[in-house]
Amino acid sequence: MNTSPTWFRPVAVVALLWNVLGCAAFFADATVTSERLSKMTAAQQTLYAARPSWSVAATAVAVLLGAAGCIGLILRRKWSTWALVLSLVGVVAQDLWLFVLSGAVGQVGVVAFVTQGLVLVISVALVVLARRASARGWVS
Repeated sequence: MNTSPTWFRPVAVVALLWNVLGCAAFFADATVTSERLSKMTAAQQTLYAARPSWSVAATAVAVLLGAAGCIGLILRRKWSTWALVLSLVGVVAQDLWLFVLSGAVGQVGVVAFVTQGLVLVISVALVVLARRASARGWVS
């Protein structure tokens, strides 16, 4: 196995922290109380209630396999690439529902676009990093 560059592990650790935040956000969303739901706007409540189970599952795949993939990068394991690819598929699926199929593009707001755009860019970057790490022998 080739020695990875000095920046590789710190980047993987930061990526893991990013994905742990995603896991926390997913858990908070999955366990929303009726009190928190009542504080949402009517449009947000409707959007929350309309989410199909496959979209929620896609979000779970995105965050959980994203975190697992980053752990794999830290441990320098080749399987991290597949975990991160599947995480990216989860991100795309959740975005497909939110921005295309839900019909709520006008209701989600700029923050959702920026946030999900950042999530998508980071997911793609992690797949590229994992593939490069595999190709260069930084993971085995």
